[in-house]
Amino acid sequence: MNATTYGLDVAKRFFQMYWVDAQTGEIANRRFRRDELIAFLAQRPAGRVALEACGSAHWCARNIKALGHEVVLLHAKSIRPFVRTNKTDAADARAIWTAVRQPGMRTVAAKTEDQQAMLGLHRMRSLLIKFRTMQVNQLRGLLYEFGVSFRTGRVAGLNEIRARMAELEGALPKIMIFSLQDQLRRIDAIERDIDQLEKQISGWLKQEAACRAIAEIPGIGNSRRLR
Repeated sequence: MNATTYGLDVAKRFFQMYWVDAQTGEIANRRFRRDELIAFLAQRPAGRVALEACGSAHWCARNIKALGHEVVLLHAKSIRPFVRTNKTDAADARAIWTAVRQPGMRTVAAKTEDQQAMLGLHRMRSLLIKFRTMQVNQLRGLLYEFGVSFRTGRVAGLNEIRARMAELEGALPKIMIFSLQDQLRRIDAIERDIDQLEKQISGWLKQEAACRAIAEIPGIGNSRRLR
């Protein structure tokens, strides 16, 4: 007997699911809260649940798989062509159901908790690096307005600013010196946060054999090379 296929559209609070019951042929397109969805699927025979690989999809995938269902994650680009009406939760759920039934449809591997956590650390690090770059660029721009310029490069430029602090105190307004010192402290704090994240990432890499192999690929491994 064929298993039932479900198309699940996930959101923060409500989940929309479309399916055609494999035994009765009944069509359903229902809205669930998170706990209601898990309770409903726990009572259903093992089937195939498809959802878009976004947001909390990986968390959903792990929990639904634990109930005995097969979980399929689809890329958003694979789903869009099957949205036949205005974009609604119900239309999206039906589009997911339709998309997963297409032959040769490409899928996305569900991430483990550790893989999601590590991806989160990488995203935090990337954002901090962006903040640091913005802070340094702003500092350069503000000082340039007073006719002061420094060597190119983040490390070289910051080192020169610190080395010439006595000179700057005589050339800039007092209030600007206070702001300059605050900006340097903020940059130092961001540097410490980046270093801490990189230690966590490096520690995880050492524990994961697969990650060690990936880390040898030029342009992917050794996060400090990206700084």
